[in-house]
Amino acid sequence: MRTNFKIALFLLILTACVCSAQAQERKRQWTKEMLDYKHEFIVKETGMTQAQRDKFMPLYEAMEKEIYNANHKARQHARKVGAANKVSDEEYAKAAKAMAEVKSKEGEIETRYFNQFSKILSKKQLFLLKQAEIKFYRQMTEKKKK
Repeated sequence: MRTNFKIALFLLILTACVCSAQAQERKRQWTKEMLDYKHEFIVKETGMTQAQRDKFMPLYEAMEKEIYNANHKARQHARKVGAANKVSDEEYAKAAKAMAEVKSKEGEIETRYFNQFSKILSKKQLFLLKQAEIKFYRQMTEKKKK
């Protein structure tokens, strides 16, 4: 009887682990597909040539990763403070400041990469790049609402 219980428990835990791994893989796949779609959208909206795309996309992906990391770090800090039982005013202040500064960090990152983008894209394409990003996020927001 005990052996059957142990086997059943083991199978249950194994099934949960497999399901969790599959869910994480689906999330990674969805994220990759969404980023690929966004990149294709930007290429189309800005009218990039293949040569421009080949030079631009690695830089753009590096910029996106830096921005993600800056946001992720601020969110983690805020989550850590929010979950703690005893938090000092100083810790609250640090977390609030980190969340407030994340937008300026994003701006610094974008400005740094803009200078590199300007060596690859035309002035019009640089303008259309930001417009394409805004248009992409608006479309995604509209689709999410539906």
